[in-house]
Amino acid sequence: QVQLVESGGGLVQTGGSLRLSCAASGRSASHVAMGWFRQAPGEERGFVAAITWTGGSTDYADPVKGRFAISRDSAKNTVYLQMNSLKPEDTAVYYCAAHLTTGAMVAGRALNWGQGTQVTVSS
Repeated sequence: QVQLVESGGGLVQTGGSLRLSCAASGRSASHVAMGWFRQAPGEERGFVAAITWTGGSTDYADPVKGRFAISRDSAKNTVYLQMNSLKPEDTAVYYCAAHLTTGAMVAGRALNWGQGTQVTVSS
């Protein structure tokens, strides 16, 4: 079991930046792929980005490619999502997630979820 705690959400203007953090704990925390999903009001939760447990490979949803960057600090069991050039359509609750593989998260699945953090981009 992996416990996930997010931080770093908030309100930002269009074109601004935010960095989300997710601290993982538990026996398997250092050996799982980690990622981010988001859910806007009235929409389903969807995949944003994922990174392997080694940090050597990443995947991104098309709408965020070139603007968002996922990284992890294995020593701290923490994953980050650097979000640049934010748009109003990026407004959502962002959830940290974990699974055995990044492929599973790209397909929309996760074994563990954080509590979510709100990101609001004003126009």
